[in-house]
Amino acid sequence: MTAKDKIIVALDVPDLATGEKLVDRLAPYVGMFKVGLEFYTSAGPAAIRMVQERGGKVFADLKLHDIPNTVAGAARALVRLGVDMLNVHAAGGRAMMQAAATAVREEAVVMGRPAPILLAVTVLTCLDGEALRQEVGIEREVEEQVVRWARLAQESGLDGVVASPREIRIIQGACGPEFIIVTPGVRPAGADLGDQRRVMTPAEALQEGASYLVIGRPITAAPNPVAAARAIGAEMAGAL
Repeated sequence: MTAKDKIIVALDVPDLATGEKLVDRLAPYVGMFKVGLEFYTSAGPAAIRMVQERGGKVFADLKLHDIPNTVAGAARALVRLGVDMLNVHAAGGRAMMQAAATAVREEAVVMGRPAPILLAVTVLTCLDGEALRQEVGIEREVEEQVVRWARLAQESGLDGVVASPREIRIIQGACGPEFIIVTPGVRPAGADLGDQRRVMTPAEALQEGASYLVIGRPITAAPNPVAAARAIGAEMAGAL
């Protein structure tokens, strides 16, 4: 897998026209596009189809979190839309994640296509230990909670997790080197951290063992998104 293949650009945009412009410009330089809550809520399945029509792969970052039957139905619908990656939230528990895993694999067989990568979100990268304790009410340290949820996701049949780059090594130690780790919270050196707290540069995240990097504003909000994507790709290539 090349550096380009490991870049997932976050299309956190308000409308289809804005997304189209970014995909048209960036498709040759990145491996996948993330359609998250803002874009999907605005444009719906058309957001996914737009990326696909331009030859791009799609990570449906909707963080499904509901009762098992509802999550299974949503997962089946995303498989029918042809996404390449999707996620649930590990806080939904074992039964919910197992239902999602079963639904994804069964629907992929019906569709006659490979099953998309199924991930569990662990602790959001905007949270640190204090916020986890004081606001969420989880008394464990961030690293301990991340590993707990990662192990539960693996036991439930998922392919990997979404986690901060700072937890990559402890997840690999708990779940093995083949377990997929998709890392947001990636910022080039000197970039604005925005609302992210547990961050690393792209090169650092790859050196730690990240499978894919989700990168949004450092590319999409750059004066020249293509130049930013190419520079990040070059930095990553040097770390592989």
